[in-house]
Amino acid sequence: MNSWFLPNININKCNQCGLCVNYCPTKAINFLHGSPKITNEKDCAYCGICEDTCPKNAIFLEYYILPSNN
Repeated sequence: MNSWFLPNININKCNQCGLCVNYCPTKAINFLHGSPKITNEKDCAYCGICEDTCPKNAIFLEYYILPSNN
């Protein structure tokens, strides 16, 4: 996964509950210095589970509509 397609984690909103870490199916998110971080970038499947489980809406996945090759 390219680093520009990684979930954005807003540490200012995060309450360090660990749900994103616990529910990440690929273990791409881990605690680093007390806050969740994408530590295994290549393993991130961009599935959105971290975003869905965050009770503080501190994780945001961006989606882009790419033009077709017509």
